[in-house]
Amino acid sequence: MVAQIKVAGLWKIFGARPERALQPEYAAKSRAEIQAELGLVVGLRDVSFSVDRGQIFVVMGLSGSGKSTLVRCLIRLTEATKGQVYFDGEDICTYSSAQLTQFRRQKIAMVFQHFGLLPHRRVLDNVAYGLEIQGMGKAARYRAATEAIETVGLKGWEHYYPREMSGGMQQRVGIARALAVNPDVLLMDEPFSGLDPLIRREIQDELLSLQTALHKTIVFITHDLNEALKLGDRIAIMRDGQIIQEGSPEEIVTLPSDDYVTEFVQDVSRSKVIQAQAIMQEPSLVVYERQGPRVALHTMQSHSVGAAFLIGRDFTLRGIITQEQAAALSSQHQESLEDAPITPAMTTTPETYIEEIIPLAAQTEYPIAVVAENGSLLGEIRRGVLLTGLSAGSEEG
Repeated sequence: MVAQIKVAGLWKIFGARPERALQPEYAAKSRAEIQAELGLVVGLRDVSFSVDRGQIFVVMGLSGSGKSTLVRCLIRLTEATKGQVYFDGEDICTYSSAQLTQFRRQKIAMVFQHFGLLPHRRVLDNVAYGLEIQGMGKAARYRAATEAIETVGLKGWEHYYPREMSGGMQQRVGIARALAVNPDVLLMDEPFSGLDPLIRREIQDELLSLQTALHKTIVFITHDLNEALKLGDRIAIMRDGQIIQEGSPEEIVTLPSDDYVTEFVQDVSRSKVIQAQAIMQEPSLVVYERQGPRVALHTMQSHSVGAAFLIGRDFTLRGIITQEQAAALSSQHQESLEDAPITPAMTTTPETYIEEIIPLAAQTEYPIAVVAENGSLLGEIRRGVLLTGLSAGSEEG
């Protein structure tokens, strides 16, 4: 992966002569102490992170944690006191006014919590607004806007006004407007927090679906842990202007860095964040079609197992063959397993979450096969390991 965004040593201090808070004698002092002694408010404190191209990076924190200040510094709506913000290797903190304007118009787009739609403009003109600012001709910008409107599932609503639409639909218009300019990066500042829970979940699902198709680099701001865990490839948790933990959803839930994060995640079900690849093990036993039923039977008997995964000549998983099935084929003097009647295997992908695997385990007495996109067998999940993953996130079975 290539980092598209890199933030290094970013500080934002509000108040007169903010450089005072950067002096060595204040390095170990808390935000409250600095405010009490200097009358300065530390909005961001030595924040560093990177976001890979095509990744959803979620910044999560409670009110006052610094997350909104951070996203505004990323686009220089708020000027940082110290530090660098790199996009594709260029520090935008050094940009001139003209360079910054071009960057905002062509490289990045922002989706706001309160939609920011122009009430006197139709959906089509709202979505085309960014392209209009860029100077694109009417026909071309309408074509791009129409495509973006279709992308977010609002085909047929082009000529309606925002007031004629629900909150969820208005938010889709906001996303379409951002997508229309085809930005490299999307910044989303608590875009779904004003929506009803059901609509919010639907829009989250739609964003994930869009991301599968578009592969945009997204920085997503939220105060909702469940939203962060659902959307984020990586998550940064902020408190008092600092990032106190950064990691994958699984790492945040299973390996909290301190008591603050532990309290945040204590009610989160591990089944929603732990994936198959974290708990799968090497298959207990595999046999191959080319070996024939007698070899398959001997292999299972010598390992004292009642069944094994059957691998085809193309090295993909065919299913499960039992001792009884192999013995029956052997007694019929069958030489090949290619057309053998076998037991279908329950399969899952490495990225599937435990909560989706549990119903599969209830439907079979055999381990669940973890397979790659090409059908090859990567590992297995046994019931005992599944329960261990739920209780402790351990890989031991």
